[in-house]
Amino acid sequence: MPLGFLLIVAGIAAIIYPVYNRPHEEWMIWGAVSIVTFIVGLLLLGSAYIHKVKSDLIKRGRPMYKIIEERDEED
Repeated sequence: MPLGFLLIVAGIAAIIYPVYNRPHEEWMIWGAVSIVTFIVGLLLLGSAYIHKVKSDLIKRGRPMYKIIEERDEED
């Protein structure tokens, strides 16, 4: 997740950098670098978020089964 945030910030910085330096012939390179960096950052951030949600749902479901099994053993 931190790597995703870092790449998103780097992509935004790569978008802002050419605005101040005005590269006339290199604008396509800066555009491609910034878009690829931003998209990779979003992919990493999204996959980390999905993994976190899935693990939380799995953890939320586990204790319920353990409680039911312990009640059956006590009876």
